[in-house]
Amino acid sequence: MRRFVITGGAGFIGSSLIRHVINDIDAQVLNLDQLTYVGDLGSLLDVDSSDRYQFVQADICDAAAVRNIFSGFKPNVVMHLAAESHVDRSIDAPSEFTQTNIVGTYTLLDGASKYWSSLADENKASFRFHHVSTDEVYGDLGGYLN
Repeated sequence: MRRFVITGGAGFIGSSLIRHVINDIDAQVLNLDQLTYVGDLGSLLDVDSSDRYQFVQADICDAAAVRNIFSGFKPNVVMHLAAESHVDRSIDAPSEFTQTNIVGTYTLLDGASKYWSSLADENKASFRFHHVSTDEVYGDLGGYLN
């Protein structure tokens, strides 16, 4: 059975993804979310009683928490959706964006790399890390779409 760690799973897209995985795929899901201003566990009420779903409230920048999640849950798929969003907020709070979006992503990648190194070769080959982002990271495409 596949084992997904989904970061940002209490957000709009993350909660939809978790509901899909629990309802339509034979897999286990660990939802890793800090529950900031956009996190809403209410969007997961229809799956939170599933024995294939668990929630951990933690910060993706917390290396010890990330290590514990990898070693305890033993995922073979990581889907990283956790991020500060709403670009206008980045003007007022750029350090929050840097911490979560850059340091947090690095912390997850580092934790995943160390976890992956500990896996047997056949498990290494099937391990996946998917980073989901927004088109806003690319900036204005200008005349490229004309």
